[in-house]
Amino acid sequence: MTTAREIMTGGTECVRDYESVLVAAEKMAAHGVGALPICGRDDRLKGMLTDRDIVVKVLGAGHDPAATKAGDLAQGEAVTIGADDDAREILRTMADHRVRRLPVIDGHTLVGIVAQADVARALPDPQVGELLQAVSTG
Repeated sequence: MTTAREIMTGGTECVRDYESVLVAAEKMAAHGVGALPICGRDDRLKGMLTDRDIVVKVLGAGHDPAATKAGDLAQGEAVTIGADDDAREILRTMADHRVRRLPVIDGHTLVGIVAQADVARALPDPQVGELLQAVSTG
């Protein structure tokens, strides 16, 4: 069975919880991504920050992205997947939590991200269709 480690995108860039949302947006633009993990000084995952979070929670609320810290937008514990978890667990976790991206953790270390596109490339069409329906509805 395919594991998260096999289909993830590795070399994931973090935005530090003490860095500004403006720095996060610059990192997103530089890497061509719409989300970044938020990591603390201890390198542990604190949450995920999306381009939508920046637009709605910072710009839309009239906050200054240069003064708002990425860590201020981390909400609760991040939904993650283990590096050796199989495709069924990836699909279940994405569907249950209605997320399109899962940080991949090996122990306490962030090793990559599994996105819907990674799943679409790696798994048979019926499974991908079920995932898209589960994440997009409700």
